[in-house]
Amino acid sequence: MSDPIEKVSIIISKGSLEGVYPGLIMANGARAEGIEANLFFTFFGMDAIHRKHWSKMKVATVGNPGMHIPTVVGGIPGMSAMATKMMSKKIEKLDFPSIPEFVEMISDTGAGIYACLASADLFGYTKDDLVDQVQGIITVGEFYDIAAGGQIIFT
Repeated sequence: MSDPIEKVSIIISKGSLEGVYPGLIMANGARAEGIEANLFFTFFGMDAIHRKHWSKMKVATVGNPGMHIPTVVGGIPGMSAMATKMMSKKIEKLDFPSIPEFVEMISDTGAGIYACLASADLFGYTKDDLVDQVQGIITVGEFYDIAAGGQIIFT
């Protein structure tokens, strides 16, 4: 039998509902099991921790094979809004927390929440642009130091 997982560090790089929720669910599940968890938000995943964007995330309909619709249909005006509304209703029905609630809840369990310095520089974000739960804007090397000895999961 293999050793139990004691620590996970989850990289969230996509800025859509279906790109962010899996990492949040995994981090929450890890904390519920007593596993140390860290979240590292990079590129468009940083929308999930950006004060102005985190409550406005949408479902990506263009080029999303999970939507099971042709890319051209996904690009029709209003498709993303419609898919987001449908997904939001399902999320609400399952009593999942919203992304802001989820980030706050995961932070309250003691999970580490970090933003990528390279992405922050790319988008011109500062610590003031990010939600209070973000413990720091760190380099990839610093993330690897935090992740050392655990599993790294890329969502």
